[in-house]
Amino acid sequence: MKIILLFLMLSLFATYSFAGKTRCKPLLDKLQNIQAQQRSGYTAKQGTRLQNRADTAREKWWRCENSMHYVGINKKKAKKSQLQTRRNNINNKPLKVLQPFATSKAIVVRSRFKGEQQQAWLDFYEKPEKCKKVKSTKVFAYCMEDKAQQQITFSEQYGH
Repeated sequence: MKIILLFLMLSLFATYSFAGKTRCKPLLDKLQNIQAQQRSGYTAKQGTRLQNRADTAREKWWRCENSMHYVGINKKKAKKSQLQTRRNNINNKPLKVLQPFATSKAIVVRSRFKGEQQQAWLDFYEKPEKCKKVKSTKVFAYCMEDKAQQQITFSEQYGH
């Protein structure tokens, strides 16, 4: 009799636990979707928005996983509370005074060319249009390679 009772209790617990996992699955899927968006490229503003969404989704999923009875947050109340928190954080934070450098040592800037050759290089170098406002690492890499190639060409022509 005890074995049957034990078996029934284990099967009931396993069923209830499994039901809890399937109940929380949409919340986990939403969190994973937001995290996938975070791994792709985005602007600073989008990054902040995605981080807030991920935090909210993670909190909902975690509460669902760790409680027997998950009750969702009323969206209107949550949004109002979140907005109030943001307002308080903006208004009450003291401004930090930034120091531009952590050292008082002299800054040394070295360039590949010196003197007249440097001026000749500056006259020679033509920055591609897409390198004027770089928005991705791929374009940045292209710009660095282009500049290196132009330096080699300049050195060959200048007689370096």
